[in-house]
Amino acid sequence: MSEIGKILRVDPPAAIPGGEVVIECADFDTSHLRSCRAQFDGVQGWLVAASPRRVLAIVPELDHSGEVEVRLVCRAGRSSAAQLKLGMKLADDLHMVANPVFDPDDSSLYVTRSGSRGQRVPNSLLRLNAAGELIPVTDEIVNPTGLAFDRNGQLYVTSRLDGTVYRVSVFGEVMPFAKDLGVATGLAFDRNGYLYVGDRTGTIYRVSGFGEAENWAQLEPSVAAYHLAFGPDDALYVTGPTVSSYDVVMRIDEAGRSSVFYRGLGRPQGLAFDREGYLYVAASLRGRRGIVRISPDGSRAEMFVAGMNVVGLAFGPDGEMVVATSEAIYRLAMGIRGLLVA
Repeated sequence: MSEIGKILRVDPPAAIPGGEVVIECADFDTSHLRSCRAQFDGVQGWLVAASPRRVLAIVPELDHSGEVEVRLVCRAGRSSAAQLKLGMKLADDLHMVANPVFDPDDSSLYVTRSGSRGQRVPNSLLRLNAAGELIPVTDEIVNPTGLAFDRNGQLYVTSRLDGTVYRVSVFGEVMPFAKDLGVATGLAFDRNGYLYVGDRTGTIYRVSGFGEAENWAQLEPSVAAYHLAFGPDDALYVTGPTVSSYDVVMRIDEAGRSSVFYRGLGRPQGLAFDREGYLYVAASLRGRRGIVRISPDGSRAEMFVAGMNVVGLAFGPDGEMVVATSEAIYRLAMGIRGLLVA
């Protein structure tokens, strides 16, 4: 087959199956549009739109991950090749509504089957070990939402049903830690060991090591959940989808004063920082969904990983990024080190 056209770049350079990528090209022959294809290691992806300079395609399911060859194909031949980093599915049959979290002791990954509000599901909290086995931890927590480890390696989990933060031991024993926190969702620890909890009705609580909570900041209510992460400047960064299609990432300083860090995301959810100060958010940007990367000063944003139904992410100890959709989790070897706060 003759080579026609040239792929200039694939945007973003990484994706999970189902993600929409933009293939920027030169002189791609679209005169016979029905013959045009986008192929990923030879497997056809669904074509959303095509022109001689730009093709939108959905990344298909493959039986492998890692570096994938991307080509455009038409009646006259095929384009030059480009590379895309494709995520590997680690587990499915989940119900994630926020970030997964890595255990700092053994690097296992904690995930949820959260269920709809008030629904009690078997094995609502699970652990994915290094061998890839999904191990039930407990079903005592209804609607588990936010997950976070403290500096001592202790796991904390919110329930958006009963407004409680639970502490979970290494043996799966569940104990209430703080109660009456509204519709408790996001969790984050600061450098001093205080726990911050996002109540989707608008309150950010600060909780002491004894489980005593105080109202710390007030934001606009969220239609879904609050998601929290501390940045390298020790400020708390918060996302919470509203009815707007042009949502913000809020920054709250140590005194509880809030300001807009970045505006322009659709349905922003889980977020995490890397050690360089870049912020990664599960959101849509200019109509495209996945993981968005925002510059340390909040002036620029770009799609970083393409994916549909993405709700959260986490950085692992070996530089991997785990991307969570509402049903599954994927691993991408990105070489990124996550920010350590607690």
